[in-house]
Amino acid sequence: MNFRKMHGLGNDFVILDFRKKAEQLSPGQIKHICDRNFGVGCDLLTVLEPSETADIFARFYNADGSQSDACGNATRCVADIVMRENESDACTIETGRGMLPCIRGESGMVTVDMGAPLSVEDLDLSHGMVQSPVAVNMGNPHCVFFVDNLVDIPVEEIGASVENNPMFPNKTNVEFVEVINSAKMRQKTWERGVGVTLACGSGACAVAVAGAHTGRTKAKVEIELDGGALFIEQRESDGHLMMTGSIAYVYEGTLLN
Repeated sequence: MNFRKMHGLGNDFVILDFRKKAEQLSPGQIKHICDRNFGVGCDLLTVLEPSETADIFARFYNADGSQSDACGNATRCVADIVMRENESDACTIETGRGMLPCIRGESGMVTVDMGAPLSVEDLDLSHGMVQSPVAVNMGNPHCVFFVDNLVDIPVEEIGASVENNPMFPNKTNVEFVEVINSAKMRQKTWERGVGVTLACGSGACAVAVAGAHTGRTKAKVEIELDGGALFIEQRESDGHLMMTGSIAYVYEGTLLN
């Protein structure tokens, strides 16, 4: 099987194209491909499939073999592939989250309409240095903690514990956020089924929603992640999250087994 390796701000993906020939991947195969020592290595595996109602269907798998309905950064990477193929500046990606329209922006950036959050809820939850998070469902679950100083937070320790808290029957992504000002935040992410990642697109959308929900930030924000910046705007007319950021091609190859 041929593959592409791409990333959005260091959030990296192995992309397989099954549009012409369908393949079945077991959880063990997915974990092997995502393994950074024994496979290609990535945060998330993305499979391209045909769609009857959109330009393409994108299916996402976490590094532990589980499936995810949403991944903003991977969607932007897929959109760039499709727009190059179609020689167009717009496309629609079908995902488990629904139909996600995408457009090409300036300086090689891609914007994806991630839709409106499915739910937003204040939680009564504390874990050591963090407390009172906001739960945001962007098609996948996120638990957003606001903190005073991000560098003091043991992201791996708290992230792993909160991910597996019984409050989240399907586990959860965990975001730790420091507000710089009303238009800018700094984010670190513990990604469900993966661990610490350099960026998380759906997580950045969840953070933007949580910031506006709690009155900390405006509807349009820049979010700094370890891999770079994402620009999120919550559209007033329908609450949709417009996420803009860069993508990059790393290399192409062939999986031998």
